[in-house]
Amino acid sequence: MSLDPVKIGFIPLVDAAIPIIAADVGFAAEEGIALELVREVSWANIRDRLTLGHFDGAHLLAPIAIATTLGLATVKVPLAAPLALGLNGNAVTMSPPLFEAIRRHMAPGARMADPRATGAAFKAVVEERRRNGDEPPTLGMTFPFSTHNYQLRLWLAAAGVEPDEDVRLAVVPPPFMVDALENAHVEGFCVGAPWNSVAVEYKLGRILHLGVELVRRCPEKVLAVRAHWLAQNPELAARLVRACVRAADWLDEPNNREEAARRLAAPNRLDVHAHIIQRALDGRLATGDGDEARISDSYILFGGDGATRPDHRHARWLHAQMVRWRQAADDPAGAELAAASYRADVYDAALGRAAPPEEDDPLGVFTD
Repeated sequence: MSLDPVKIGFIPLVDAAIPIIAADVGFAAEEGIALELVREVSWANIRDRLTLGHFDGAHLLAPIAIATTLGLATVKVPLAAPLALGLNGNAVTMSPPLFEAIRRHMAPGARMADPRATGAAFKAVVEERRRNGDEPPTLGMTFPFSTHNYQLRLWLAAAGVEPDEDVRLAVVPPPFMVDALENAHVEGFCVGAPWNSVAVEYKLGRILHLGVELVRRCPEKVLAVRAHWLAQNPELAARLVRACVRAADWLDEPNNREEAARRLAAPNRLDVHAHIIQRALDGRLATGDGDEARISDSYILFGGDGATRPDHRHARWLHAQMVRWRQAADDPAGAELAAASYRADVYDAALGRAAPPEEDDPLGVFTD
């Protein structure tokens, strides 16, 4: 049987697992697709190669797909997301000195897992530095149009820290985040797995928060394609969606986690030790704070709980963050375009499913 070629770019992150497993376990081939995966370093590279047609699709930050569709800070190329590549998977990590400074300013009895308490303590650190004439903290995030940026800003703003004045937010590609911490270019960061755990493994950082503690069901990456490609290849796109959903369901099986970690650890995939990757898959992350582990069944979600279905409310929320942080105009037409880029209709048709009922709170932001 001849297979239809599809080339997808990805960043070495655990939430690239769905296309990786679709290719490497054989779900794509069973759908008649020769799925070629190309590893990239930065989100700008992947975005540009997708818009230029070097890739048919991409493991892409959901906000980038929206921003590119709207022509924000780049050329305007309509993109579509017929599949979400799961939910959650981020964490906030601090250098050991900054982590200890936050701990020193915690209120008596407050928990380090409470983002309101840590936010108040971080604000005290920022104010102390200002009084002493010291530089403000520099925190890394992966791209301006990213949930890492928005999760950091949510946490900071809730504590009364002005993200654009009281701290410095610096863009660092995910694979370089730990290097940036080791070289003191940043003092903390928000990034996806496995890079927080890599920092902990080498005693360079301590995990302060799991992303799920800030946003319970955070949209992360999507399978992004050019809208024109989707219109020209509807049947191929449907098969690609089915292959990826099968991969997501496979990833949800606990008995498959060890194999998944081993496959993701391959040199041409994440190139990170399998035992570090498995921490994210198990939702059991060593924090670097003594023997404490932060445990969450929803640290990263793949197939279950509607995690692969594009939810237009996620797109609207992401657009609202762009408006809040002055990346986009407060334009109802922009919000509608953002929502329309999430192609749940393609997803539902590919799987032969009816649209499910919508839950009341699709996100669960800690400040709400």
